[in-house]
Amino acid sequence: MSNSVAAVSRIAFLASDVLVDSQPAYPATSQFSRHFQSFAETTGRRPLTFEVPVGGDPASTILRNGSTASLVSFTASATSHTAVRLVLQATDLSSLPLVLHIAVTDDLSDVILLRSAVPFFLVSYTAQQAHDNALLASRLARVEKKAVIHVFYEHNDDVSDVTTEGDIWRLLHSEKLAPGASFSPENGTHGHIEQAGVTNGDVHLTNGINGSHSAGGTESPTDSGIPNGVANGFSDIADAPSPVPASLYELYDAALLSTVSCTRRTCRPLSFRGVDNPHTVAFVLGSLPHNLELDGVAFVSISLLTPFEPSKVLHVIPPSTSRVILLEQLRRSNTKWTSLFLDIVNILQERQTSHRILVQNIWFTDTEQINATSLFKLLNATSNLRSASPLQLGNDAPSGPLVPVPHVPKHEVSYTKILSYIFGDHLEISNSPSFVPTQGAIATSPEFALGRVRGQFEQRAQLISSVQALMEVEGISPELHKALGQWLLVKDDRSKSRAVSDQVVTTLKSANLQNAHVNRVLALRAHLPARSRWIIGSDAWSYDLGSSGLHHAIASGLDINILILDSVPYSSRHSADPHRRKQDAGLYAMNHGDVYVASVAVYSSYAHVLQAIMEADRHKGPSVVLAYLPYQSENTPALDVLKETKLAVDSGYWPLYRWDPVKEARGQEPFTLDSDSVKNDLQQFLDRQNHLSQLVRSKPQLATELVSSLGESVKEARRKKAAEAYSDLLVALDAPPLVVLYASDGGTAEKYAKKLMNRAKARGLSASIGTMDSMSIETLANEEYVAFVTSTAGQGEPPQNGRTLFKAFNAAAGRGDRPFLKLRYAVFALGDSHYWPRPEDAHFYNRPGKELDSRLEQLGSERFAPLGLGDDQDADGPETGYKVWEPLIWKALGVDSIQVLEAEPDPITNEHIKVASRYLRGTIAEGLQDTSTGALAPSDTQLTKFHGIYQQDDRDIRDERQAQGAEPAYSFMIRVRMPGGVCTPKQWLQMDRISDEHGNGTFKITTRSTFQFHGVIKRHLKPTIQGINKVLLDTLAACGDVNRNVICSAIPSKSKLHARVYEFSKLVSNHLLPRTTAYHEIWLDNKLVAGEAVKDFEPLYGEFYLPRKFKVAVVVPPTNDVDIFANDLGFIAIVDKNGELIGFNVAVGGGMGVTHGNKKTYPRLADVIGFCTVEQGPLVAEKVMLTQRDFGNRVDRKNARLKYTIDRMGLDVFKAEVESRLGYKLSPARPFTFDRNVDDFGWTIGEDGKHHVTLFIENGRVQDEPGQDFKKGLREIAKIHKGTFRLTANQHLIISDIETDDVPHIKRLLAEYKLDNLNFTGLRLSSSACVAFPTCGLAMAESERYLPILIDKVEKICEEYGLRNDSIVMRMTGCPNGCARPYLAEVAFVGKAPGSYLMLLGGGYYGQRLNKIYRESVSEPEILAILRPMIKRYALERLEGEHFGDFVIRAGYIAPTTEGKNWYDRMGGEGKFREVAAQ
Repeated sequence: MSNSVAAVSRIAFLASDVLVDSQPAYPATSQFSRHFQSFAETTGRRPLTFEVPVGGDPASTILRNGSTASLVSFTASATSHTAVRLVLQATDLSSLPLVLHIAVTDDLSDVILLRSAVPFFLVSYTAQQAHDNALLASRLARVEKKAVIHVFYEHNDDVSDVTTEGDIWRLLHSEKLAPGASFSPENGTHGHIEQAGVTNGDVHLTNGINGSHSAGGTESPTDSGIPNGVANGFSDIADAPSPVPASLYELYDAALLSTVSCTRRTCRPLSFRGVDNPHTVAFVLGSLPHNLELDGVAFVSISLLTPFEPSKVLHVIPPSTSRVILLEQLRRSNTKWTSLFLDIVNILQERQTSHRILVQNIWFTDTEQINATSLFKLLNATSNLRSASPLQLGNDAPSGPLVPVPHVPKHEVSYTKILSYIFGDHLEISNSPSFVPTQGAIATSPEFALGRVRGQFEQRAQLISSVQALMEVEGISPELHKALGQWLLVKDDRSKSRAVSDQVVTTLKSANLQNAHVNRVLALRAHLPARSRWIIGSDAWSYDLGSSGLHHAIASGLDINILILDSVPYSSRHSADPHRRKQDAGLYAMNHGDVYVASVAVYSSYAHVLQAIMEADRHKGPSVVLAYLPYQSENTPALDVLKETKLAVDSGYWPLYRWDPVKEARGQEPFTLDSDSVKNDLQQFLDRQNHLSQLVRSKPQLATELVSSLGESVKEARRKKAAEAYSDLLVALDAPPLVVLYASDGGTAEKYAKKLMNRAKARGLSASIGTMDSMSIETLANEEYVAFVTSTAGQGEPPQNGRTLFKAFNAAAGRGDRPFLKLRYAVFALGDSHYWPRPEDAHFYNRPGKELDSRLEQLGSERFAPLGLGDDQDADGPETGYKVWEPLIWKALGVDSIQVLEAEPDPITNEHIKVASRYLRGTIAEGLQDTSTGALAPSDTQLTKFHGIYQQDDRDIRDERQAQGAEPAYSFMIRVRMPGGVCTPKQWLQMDRISDEHGNGTFKITTRSTFQFHGVIKRHLKPTIQGINKVLLDTLAACGDVNRNVICSAIPSKSKLHARVYEFSKLVSNHLLPRTTAYHEIWLDNKLVAGEAVKDFEPLYGEFYLPRKFKVAVVVPPTNDVDIFANDLGFIAIVDKNGELIGFNVAVGGGMGVTHGNKKTYPRLADVIGFCTVEQGPLVAEKVMLTQRDFGNRVDRKNARLKYTIDRMGLDVFKAEVESRLGYKLSPARPFTFDRNVDDFGWTIGEDGKHHVTLFIENGRVQDEPGQDFKKGLREIAKIHKGTFRLTANQHLIISDIETDDVPHIKRLLAEYKLDNLNFTGLRLSSSACVAFPTCGLAMAESERYLPILIDKVEKICEEYGLRNDSIVMRMTGCPNGCARPYLAEVAFVGKAPGSYLMLLGGGYYGQRLNKIYRESVSEPEILAILRPMIKRYALERLEGEHFGDFVIRAGYIAPTTEGKNWYDRMGGEGKFREVAAQ
């Protein structure tokens, strides 16, 4: 046992039925709870444990849970808040079997308040004494059913003798000894205790004389402090004053006897050490050096503070004593003299002796400053001093508590930043932590802050009165009169009042007026500027609105704003103490009537937070803003905060709203609901209700019909169901029914499940199919034969539509249930044995299926076929394992001999959907009218891609909505087709408006140089696309199996050349655009001519369109900013010696998409096949695309891109096919060079004299954040800009074509909104990420939300080794499809599962070389561990001009990738850097 805290924690843990532990201020953790956790792991005890958060009320928790317990132990470090809370309910606490273990360091100021609160108060100064007193306190509280305070010092000295767990139990349960018994430690028998020569027992003291109080009495510290003096001496104990109830000390004495019997160590209430006949006796309450000795001075250490028995005090004061000193370790006291000092004076005052005794009180703080010399000097200097206040020993003067500034958790800064941003210098946080060092911890309480604010308002009222009086004084100058008058007019306007205030002060000082009002105004000039006053607190205030002070602030009527931060995560909402109910502070404030109330969440809606805070500040009266900020600790990632916020807001747990009482006074609706999800659900409900009500009102007979027809409808449904059941029964007479359940994310497991069901029906079985989550345990228990088919998600997790049943199985197994005694089952599992290649990760392979198989057996089910395993690495993929497993099913069911002659229907593929869609119409229009769901039909979601639309759902809240029985939170991503990435300011403003009105308030600049919106719900699809169309943009062919958005280099410095390639990009895009009119019919309400008399026709695509997507890019060397070799078709601009565009080199066959574990898929760089002129370009693009249309793989979409077509045909054959379609051969390619693929940030001047500025937009996300209002800033720029905006393929933005006269204005706006900040590392400026979670349905891991966090950590390594400004291209995607072109980056991370990534190295700096897999699975700690030594070597060993991707190849970390087909060769590192498990 290493220290006192550990010793006390152990006793409390072993002795108690209930533990209540008080938590310190964040980010610190309770020193007791750490030990409790350790003891829980090593002992068999499990006391009921409660944690009280900082600011909480420990007394209520103790009272609630301790009424039936044999012993309750409370542990805490001493704070004034804890002491006050305990004192308030001391009466109730004192009658409980309770021990309050309170740790102190060097100050007893806080705990001394508790002395009179409970019957017993023990103090321990050493770790061994803390151990023994903890035992004594536990025995005393348990046996006597009374509260005991045990205060102990946090010392690190060792506990030499630890009482065993068995002895502790025997001590606590032994018989109660008779009161008044004593114990002799020498022989262990009843008798007497000797204390340093003073014999205790029935004592008769000599030298004492009885009499009345003498006139002179004992010398007191002050004539007015203590009446008279005390004539001290010794007399019969009968003459002593009545003790604090005598029975209490006897109870203590009995418990002490039992404890000493157990420990075999003395444990005295007062410990005497020093000379036998001292002239001075020093009572010590505090931790003094053990070796402190002075001639003529005896020290009495106080261990029992309550009851403080007078007779025991007198016994330790020898007759030779002429001076009594009380040494207390205190920094402050609420009274002039402490209660202990007054008790000692009172005890001595009741005695009358022949000589006087001087009684003095001395405070000390730092034990290290106390020594024999300092104490001797003080005693000599004050030998006859009668002090008016306690004396001080040491250098520290008694004062307020030396409390450090409380730590503000980093997550909470997000709200304080918003306040600072809005109000700037006008902001005043009235309970700022900065007040704590000077005014104590109470400075952060609402009561204290309210008092400050009230005082400020009173002083400002005096200021206003003085200004008004001064204006009436004759002889003041017109300038001063004018300044004062202006101030009175604008005194409540923050921006104007500050400027006028400075003018008033300057004018007053220069006037040299001798007037009391002038002096008063100058004295109060700090109140001249108007301020926005805020009190910021936590949700702890909501537990007790009265005692927390929140009620007083709400009821004050003052113009004060209160921001309450609620940090309880949604997922932990049920883990709190159910008896400690949090009050609804918002509802409470609304009921008050005059309070503005808002509920906000910065991670849900930043704009809503701004609006609420500004409205709260404008309200003249109290305002309460409830702010949601869910986090467990300071280390909680911002991503987790975001996800918890979305869960809370979407579910309605944390509704966003505003309540404005001013509106109510005007007769308007005061309440505004701002939660979109809640509002949408409410609207749908009201729509249904209103529709029904309107029907009934218009046709009253409907009401009767609706009700009366209900019974007939039910009867008809039952008849139909009975007929179906009878039919099924006839079919299944000869064979048992089979239920097929599947869990599938990507569709493969669902495909095999449907195959199994169809083949079962073909064999005459009654078969049904469903997802695993469509079944409950209760329903499943009634089935006879069930086949499960499940794939593997993430790190061996079950797929999304099976997780609920998996969890139910685990819970049932944990309870020991066996509900499936009649169920027989079989499991087929699908996985990839190479997906997690490391030996330690091998258990992830097919883990859901394996666990399902064993769990069903554990639940009582019987296996009717062995577990089947499908492996993607087999020659035929999962089919290999399935062919072995399926016959076993038929054999077990007795239908293996049945011959199936009918051919199985072909699965529905994208090719079927396209050809049946009537040129991309499908049933999209009908689906838009269906208000019963937020989704479209699955086949339609394949077609909407051609219209630039992807159906998605919010994956952050998918599990929660499923648990609630609600459908996923469906929304849609819309991508704009904008060839060349150029838009006008008018178009920019429209995109900004659409994102606010229909999207999630942000928009994305994509790696295809266009706009992308997220969060558009179904009923907003048409308004969104119509809004895009209004500014002459569209979304047609932005996605889908067609040519997508054509991109080109931004090159701001080459204005003429950019104009040529930009026009060429638009020409190619329009030439390859689909001709279907479906887009205009569905979204723009254009109708077909003459009822489809004129049919659609696709001259280029035909009714099947392309096998897969087709991407075209145009680049201008030497900047490869579009990654030209990553595209299906690339045009590389060639210019003559005059810089004029003469044509393009043509590159074909690039592509990024890969499937994890499928080595038939790989990234590929485009090959240059020749040169064409500008005029030939569109036709070349057409023929390349048509060759892909006719030769591409339409059977396997994973191998359908042009890159696979070329590798299958051969480059020469493909080129010949293109040239045959052209009717001529391409010219030989012309020379060109690239030197980078990153953007050039900052200002530049074009050839035409116009200015351009390239802005860094991290990962292309245009949004407003605290301190970074980029979206608003760009909106303001677009309002005045006369040029264009260019979106780069690296997801950044160029404000282009700025006239010279407009440059200052643009620069001012850039600076105002911090858009001109380029003070980023080269690593960050060269980074890129796709969207991934929460919207992308293909994402396996985070990307856009995580890459900035990872870069924060990696760039520290770069800066450490002097690489801050060096560009290293780092990219991240959430899945292997490669939207951010990761396979060309020098360092890349591709998501495999949440928190796990494929790591790639060695890409070319200007996109000329593919990287290669270095590690197949890395987490963040592994990433940092790998990169640190690698970056260090790069800094020390690189060659002149050598880039990181080249260095890692030269240094032997990774082999170069020579072509796409060789991408997997030598993966996993080289030599000593090779990953052993990589294949």
